[in-house]
Amino acid sequence: MTIEAAAQALREATRETVRRYSTWYLVQGVLMVIAGIVALLYPFVSSVALVLFLGWILIISGIVQGIRLIGAQNVPNFWLQLVSAVLSIIVGVLFLRRPEEAVVTLALLLIVFFMVEGFAKIVFSLTIRPLPNWGWGLSQRNCWNTAVFISFGQPHHATAVWLLGVLLGIQLICEGVALSSLAWQVRRSA
Repeated sequence: MTIEAAAQALREATRETVRRYSTWYLVQGVLMVIAGIVALLYPFVSSVALVLFLGWILIISGIVQGIRLIGAQNVPNFWLQLVSAVLSIIVGVLFLRRPEEAVVTLALLLIVFFMVEGFAKIVFSLTIRPLPNWGWGLSQRNCWNTAVFISFGQPHHATAVWLLGVLLGIQLICEGVALSSLAWQVRRSA
């Protein structure tokens, strides 16, 4: 199979998935827009909630990974996995104990994530290009551009407290609108 044939097969599979699950994509998109609006209305609460949620996720995943390693000293990379579990717990505890520093750290990481996510959305929209309204996915590059623009101003404690919530809100709204629009157009064209 050639690379072009593999790419065509991937495009067809993606298009068929969007067609088949368009209702779920529409519902997910609407919920994402609503969540984005809430995050924009309450950026401080969104920032702190995200930090606390991530802190607990890290602690729980580290504990689960550590429990899984009990009695598994012969597993390849045991020590690396153990260090990973311990670091997960430590970072989670630090997020819970010092949420103000965690918000700044996450704001910087989220900017990088949005840049990568924007690039991925451009690739995705070009993959589904023949579908109606494929340009909505491409318009998500605006989220990427927003992240690049915001990243030029280093977030300080004062701005990071709301920046994380605002970035989260912008991303959720952009992605929700693009997903809903794509699903709606697929439903209308079917």
